[in-house]
Amino acid sequence: MTEEARALGADAVIGVDLDYETVGQNGSMLMVTVTGTAVRLG
Repeated sequence: MTEEARALGADAVIGVDLDYETVGQNGSMLMVTVTGTAVRLG
């Protein structure tokens, strides 16, 4: 996420949200999703 933000010219990532959910047979896997907002400091 930070690498993609830097590629966009951002200075930071704010408002980070981390979600997870068990998936697969008998909940044998963990799916993780992270989102945030890339910002430029001015």
